[in-house]
Amino acid sequence: MTRRTDIDVRPITEAEFPDWNRALNTGFLMPPAVAAEQLEARRNLFVPGRSLGAFDGERCVATYRSFAQEITAVGGVPVPADAISNVTVTATHRRRGLLTRMMARDLAAAKDRGDVVATLIAAEYPIYGRYGFGPATTMTEWTVDVPRAGLDARWAAPEDGGRIDLVDGADVRKLGPELHERLRRTQPGAVSRDELWWQARTGVLSTNGTPWTEPFYAVYRSADGEVEGMASYRADDKWGDAKQPLNTATVDWLLAVTPDAERALWRYLCSIDWITTVKSGWRAPDDLLPHLLPDPRAARISTQADWLWVRILDVVRALEARTYEGQGSLVLEVVDRWGSRRSSGAESGGGPAGGRWRLEAGADGASCVPTTESAHLVLDVAELATLWLGDESAVRLAALGRVREERAGAARVADALLRTSRRPWCPDMF
Repeated sequence: MTRRTDIDVRPITEAEFPDWNRALNTGFLMPPAVAAEQLEARRNLFVPGRSLGAFDGERCVATYRSFAQEITAVGGVPVPADAISNVTVTATHRRRGLLTRMMARDLAAAKDRGDVVATLIAAEYPIYGRYGFGPATTMTEWTVDVPRAGLDARWAAPEDGGRIDLVDGADVRKLGPELHERLRRTQPGAVSRDELWWQARTGVLSTNGTPWTEPFYAVYRSADGEVEGMASYRADDKWGDAKQPLNTATVDWLLAVTPDAERALWRYLCSIDWITTVKSGWRAPDDLLPHLLPDPRAARISTQADWLWVRILDVVRALEARTYEGQGSLVLEVVDRWGSRRSSGAESGGGPAGGRWRLEAGADGASCVPTTESAHLVLDVAELATLWLGDESAVRLAALGRVREERAGAARVADALLRTSRRPWCPDMF
């Protein structure tokens, strides 16, 4: 049988939305038939022109969606990002370049819009490196054995004069956005949350069509009444022999802008009657949680994996947006082999970020300009993305053969400039 070569990749229309969703379900191995409630819920995410489909005749066989986002660079500056989600290719149409075509179209539009980076959460590791994406943050989830933690079971209130209150969804929608904005101004890797995010997490509307079950919401207020932390969590109903409670509290999300708030919220979650296990949800790999417990071994790592992936679209704006731990200069040869556009710089390939750049960084800011000087460090655009938020070591990447020193010690200079004292973290899945 001859493969068809006239598959059309295009933004979907409103009329094509049901077929696109059927392909989306098929790609994610969900029942292909899309219930009316699910279809209506997903319309909340539909942005004309930014949901792409590949069509074999009238049938949608691949899906792709992007939306506007901001990501916080090191130092707190938000930069515009092209957030990518809902990527599928139907099993009957693999290895035909459909994802490449959708990605090329979307990233070209993102570059034209002025987006500095593209972002995604990768379901499979090997796929996105070939498009210039690199893993830029890591996620860790802990499972806390509460009886082993060594906490005082008589705890009733924060020791700092603050307080914990249980609130409802309306309170979360009122208090949460400002709290999150405070967090993401200081947290490299954090991404923006729009009104739709808060509505979906408090039951006002659905984005997946599943029945809503309200979680518990806890708010931490400091001694002067300021909201400094908030958590959403759920609890199961499990009992052992002799009517012994063995319940688990699972954290949906937890935000804290001060160590006191973080300490108080985790202490609260570990003191709820009948709760013997706490699952932390997606946390930064250097989260304070384990060491807030008298016995840190009570917090066992249950998941640790790459999380947010980044693709640099504009090297100059990306490197000038962030702050730096030290002072110095570095000439970077960025190799971007993918894409159709040409950049300045020798041996840079055809992608939008290829070129040779001189970075001058210090306490007063940074400048990044094209240069013809000899490179100090040669790296792929995916490795630049991995280094951009400060989580990875250029020395480590050099040992792995993923960056190349053209000047001795250049990787150490890169680490002195780029690495951060606390690790970047993206609290969100999208």
